[in-house]
Amino acid sequence: MFQLDPRLESSTLLLGAFPLSLLLLSKDANYPWCILVPAREDMREIYQLTEADRRQLLEESCVLAETLDNLFSAEKINVATIGNMVPQLHMHHVVRFERDAAWPGPVWGAVAAATYPPQLLMKTAERIVTALAPLGLRAES
Repeated sequence: MFQLDPRLESSTLLLGAFPLSLLLLSKDANYPWCILVPAREDMREIYQLTEADRRQLLEESCVLAETLDNLFSAEKINVATIGNMVPQLHMHHVVRFERDAAWPGPVWGAVAAATYPPQLLMKTAERIVTALAPLGLRAES
């Protein structure tokens, strides 16, 4: 049975689910940063997914990346499946700007995570959910 890794659960806010993946919002306020987690048990790498699931993950990733780009006027969307700290398959989508704290380098370890003010976290989540709902994101209970 699929279970979200506790490290992902504690550092993110669940926004909803696509047909394959949970959509999470990172609680690091340094960057608008979403994470897709395919709801499949014991997956560590993309190649372990079925061919249909790989196609679905790519579709969800593209929809998410385009939406984040449109919402935040990104200069770049970084998409990565690193997984060194959390081996559960998950795909980061980080909105990047030339003015961000890590530019032009990677975000990992560049600066300490910044805490969202609660209202801003909820506003950011609402913007993303509202934009993605017509594109297949459903609420998770």
